[in-house]
Amino acid sequence: MKIRANLLIGGILFTAVVVAGLLAPWLAHTDPVMDANLMYAEEPPGTEFWFGTDAQGRDIYSRVLYGARISLTVGILSQLINTVIGVALGLSAGYWGGWWDDIVNGLTNMMLAIPSLIFALAIMAILSPGLTSLLIALGLTNWSFTCRLARASALSLKSQGYVQAAKVLGYSDIRIMLTQLLPNMLGPIIVIGTLGMGGAVLAEAALSFLGLGIRPPFPSWGSMLSDARDQITTAPWISIFPGLAIFITVLGLNLLGDGLRDILDPQSRTRRA
Repeated sequence: MKIRANLLIGGILFTAVVVAGLLAPWLAHTDPVMDANLMYAEEPPGTEFWFGTDAQGRDIYSRVLYGARISLTVGILSQLINTVIGVALGLSAGYWGGWWDDIVNGLTNMMLAIPSLIFALAIMAILSPGLTSLLIALGLTNWSFTCRLARASALSLKSQGYVQAAKVLGYSDIRIMLTQLLPNMLGPIIVIGTLGMGGAVLAEAALSFLGLGIRPPFPSWGSMLSDARDQITTAPWISIFPGLAIFITVLGLNLLGDGLRDILDPQSRTRRA
C-alpha cells in the first residue's frame, strides 16, 4: 500500500505542476510581467487576486503558474543532460575497463568531492545569467551519481550469458552496450533521474534566489522568493506561495522516484516487505 501511495501521490502532485505550467496562458489571470499596477501593490490574497500581489502590483498566482514552466524546463532538461553524460561515461567505463575506467573514476571522484551547487555557482559566475546558462551549469554538475550507477550495472551485466552470446554473434561493443546492457539498467536510471529532477528544481531556485538564474522581471520561484525578502513580515504571502510551489514540486518528484524505485527494484521491495 505504501508503494502505491508514494507513486500515486507523487504522480498526482507532479502531474498537477506540469499541467499548471503547460496551461499557464489559459489559467493565469494576468500577464506575469507586463500587468503591474502600483495601485494594487502588496494586496493580500482575496477574490480578485487569489495569491495576492507583490510590491509591483503583479498577480502572484499568475507568476507562480508561469514560474512552473521555468522550473520544470530546467529540472527536466538539466537532468536529461546529466543522465546522458553519466550513462555514456559509466556504461563505457564499466564495459571497457582499463585506462578508460581509471580516467572516468578519477573524474567522477573529483566531481563528487566538489559540492554541485558550488560548482554551478562558479559556472554561472563565468556565464551570464539566463536559461541557457542554467542548463549548462546544472547539466554539467550532477552526472557523477548516474555515472557510478551505470558503471556498477555494466560491471555486473557484462559477464552475463546474453552479453557473451552477442559477442559470439559479432556484435560491436557499442551495439552490445546499447542493445544488451542499457535496457537492463534503465530502471535504476529512471529512478535516479526522477530524484535528480527535484534536486535540479531546488538548485535552480537557489541560483535564481542569489541573482544568478533567470533574470527579472521574468517569473522564477527562486527570484520571487528573493524579491520577497524585504516584505516577509509585512506581506508574507509574497514568499509563501512560491515556496509552496517549490515544496510541492520537489515533494512530488521525491515521492514519485521513491515509488518507482520500489517497483523497479525488486530487492528494495523485498527488504521493505
